Amino acid sequence: MNIRFPIFDFRFSIFNRGSSIVNRQFDCSDVLGLIAGAGRLPFLVASGAKQSGLRVICVGLAETAEHKLADEVDVFYRVALARPGSWIRKLRKHGVSRTVMVGRVAKSQLFTPWRILRYLPDWRAFRIYYWRLRGKDKLTDLVLCAIADELATGGIVLENSTMYCKEHLATAGVMTKAQPRPSIEGDIEFGWQIVKKLGELDIGQAIAVKEKEVIAIEAIEGTAEMIERAGQFCKSGGWTLIKTSKPNQDMRFDVPCVGPDTIRSLAENGGKCVVVEAGKTIIIDKPETIKLADQLGIIILGR
Repeated sequence: MNIRFPIFDFRFSIFNRGSSIVNRQFDCSDVLGLIAGAGRLPFLVASGAKQSGLRVICVGLAETAEHKLADEVDVFYRVALARPGSWIRKLRKHGVSRTVMVGRVAKSQLFTPWRILRYLPDWRAFRIYYWRLRGKDKLTDLVLCAIADELATGGIVLENSTMYCKEHLATAGVMTKAQPRPSIEGDIEFGWQIVKKLGELDIGQAIAVKEKEVIAIEAIEGTAEMIERAGQFCKSGGWTLIKTSKPNQDMRFDVPCVGPDTIRSLAENGGKCVVVEAGKTIIIDKPETIKLADQLGIIILGR
């Protein structure tokens, strides 16, 4: 069934006319939008874009975006998580069309009590949830694709989220001094297809394995909490973390990441090796992360 929203259509026509005026005032080729969640990754993208000669206009999502990020971009706005209309307006005000969306937003926040009152969603958020996702499972990929489609109607086009931090992508082979033992190699072969299937089902992107036994699976809690849980279940240590992209990974968002925090947590919880997918996993501050892994005796392997 085709559903029409006359009021929304009218607003689109007004917005599109406004967008054309903005485009005449700014050169969109030298500006990049950044929709930022938590963590270090938005800083890496901002730095890479600036090194490429771009002005960076950033909208930081609610309380998740780091305060210090404002010092690393040309323009910074803090925006409500459930009001994508304001993201669009603030980015378009500066002539932005090309945009990268990176950083963590805990999906568990979406399941808090009275979430409608807490987040006060705008009409675009309602369109995403009750129109674009109507009758569909609320899986991460579907939600993110719906957000991307809605942003595109406002002239904001999401691009490959790794394009300004490619030097931090995992490479194939062992990246650390320590080498995996045959038992670890067996765990990798055992666990790789399992974690790929989890990604295909949009459940999670990581598992913990020891002696061809799955110790823990990542779900809504995220990799950090899964690592702690694996440590609780495997007191003897020596287990392997396998983290991959999804089989049809959309590189615009939700690209798997590991970093210094991952390595420290592995060491604290008995993990011995982390296996990531080469070319499709970001290693946050890659040289520093590899150096830390060497110091703590953690193997990093790209497959």
